[in-house]
Amino acid sequence: MKRAPLYSRSQRPSRASAAVPSPTPAPATTEPQPATPPRRGAMRRERWLWALGGALLALSLMLGQAALRPQRVITQKDIDSAVRQSIEKEPLPSPYAKAYETIRPSVVRVVASSSDKDEDDDVAKLAGKDPKVAMQSAVGSGVVIVDNGTILTNLHVVLGARRIKVSFYNGHESEANLIGMQPENDLAVLKASSLPDDLEAATLRSTTDLAPGDHVIAVGFPFGIGPSVSAGVVSGLKREFRSPEGQRRLTNLIQFDAAANPGNSGGPLVTMDGEVVGIVTAILNPNEQRTFIGIGFAVPIENAATAVGMPPF
Repeated sequence: MKRAPLYSRSQRPSRASAAVPSPTPAPATTEPQPATPPRRGAMRRERWLWALGGALLALSLMLGQAALRPQRVITQKDIDSAVRQSIEKEPLPSPYAKAYETIRPSVVRVVASSSDKDEDDDVAKLAGKDPKVAMQSAVGSGVVIVDNGTILTNLHVVLGARRIKVSFYNGHESEANLIGMQPENDLAVLKASSLPDDLEAATLRSTTDLAPGDHVIAVGFPFGIGPSVSAGVVSGLKREFRSPEGQRRLTNLIQFDAAANPGNSGGPLVTMDGEVVGIVTAILNPNEQRTFIGIGFAVPIENAATAVGMPPF
């Protein structure tokens, strides 16, 4: 719909005044006539343009001042402070805890018994003894290296046992059979008869780049308690160990100072990536008290892999 036009007041005389003759003719004048006032819409547009122009000018001034103002450079100190504040609000997990979480599903408890008959349990009960203690010849540790139930442990843990049981991370228990051994490295290979769901095998890592000072953890069942984790560093490489009885002589060992005690034997020595570099096999104590004084030994995983028939790294 067309907008109704706006009119200004007419400057011409009305008809009534035009019918009455003027007694005297009005003298000619040269004074300018008043200008026609601008339309209302034009005035509104003019005011809007002025307002828009003022806003643009103010914005330009603000941007100009911001550009001229020197920007603050972020320094390493600022970054360190931000990281520190973030860690204080939500601390990061320990690298040892992360390594343990990675290896835990692959660590097993190994119990070797001197009897293979269930009837012997009844004999122990009649004697007033705990069957598990009476018939138990050794408690050690092991690590799953193939998800079909293949387990590495120490030979001295299962040597001479008539019955071997393994307990997995979720509480599942199974009979296990000795399927291989490597006496020169005190290694034994077990195969579990039944497996828990979603069994995870450990990741094995070459010791080629392992160096003294590298952080490691030892995971196992010291004195049957566990699973337990202890932390330390690699103390040396290519060490030699001879048992107090002189019956065992092991060479090319990894020396470490993470706490290990009877029951840790056969458990994994693990890097901070959660990868197995060795199998804990012995501790050194000149007093022959079989307790840890800071020197432990592990068989390099290359030897352990050979015991299973796995190809070398």
